Amino acid sequence: MTKGILGKKLGMTQIFRDNGEVVPVTVIQAEPNVVLQKKEEATDGYTAVQLGVEDKKQSRINKPEQGHADKAGATPKRYVKEVRGEAVADYEVGQEVKVNTFAEGEYVDITGTSKGKGFQGAIKRHNQSRGPMSHGSRFHRKPGSMGVMGHYNVKPGKLLPGRMGGEQVTVQNLEIVKVDTERDLLLVKGNVPGPRKTYVTVKDTVKANN
Repeated sequence: MTKGILGKKLGMTQIFRDNGEVVPVTVIQAEPNVVLQKKEEATDGYTAVQLGVEDKKQSRINKPEQGHADKAGATPKRYVKEVRGEAVADYEVGQEVKVNTFAEGEYVDITGTSKGKGFQGAIKRHNQSRGPMSHGSRFHRKPGSMGVMGHYNVKPGKLLPGRMGGEQVTVQNLEIVKVDTERDLLLVKGNVPGPRKTYVTVKDTVKANN
């Protein structure tokens, strides 16, 4: 069954393995998560465990959030996500899920929100090539043809300038290099989506490591 935990991306560093190999790692602070709710097939149509991490400021809490957290005997959380496929029977509402859920050598998928880069052109946003830059070209960094003459609508799927980044991104098959239970840290090989101090979801990988 799938297992998961929520955490905060602290940044990147590097560590040395026992054989002297240097490994670039992302440090994720996974404080104890609270099980806020259990979703079951009979009542919800699917199975999942709703986790929450990091207490929310009292001034930002509304009544529905407070009531939902009270049922779990917890305080409202800033980051709340569901982890599907969990063995729901193994969890109780109000239970804490700690970083030792994972072990060194396991592989995980990490989901986060990518860095927002604002409004960008087609070259940067879609990696398109520019036209000739010589005098008289009249086509330098434009997105290209909009379709057949006489058609005044843009074809669906046309790669155009627009807002770039700020999207949900999942990086798969990342190795857990170290689990620090004393400081609630996960050290994962490679980079994960998003800037520092943003929240991510760590789950068992859905693909076997090749």
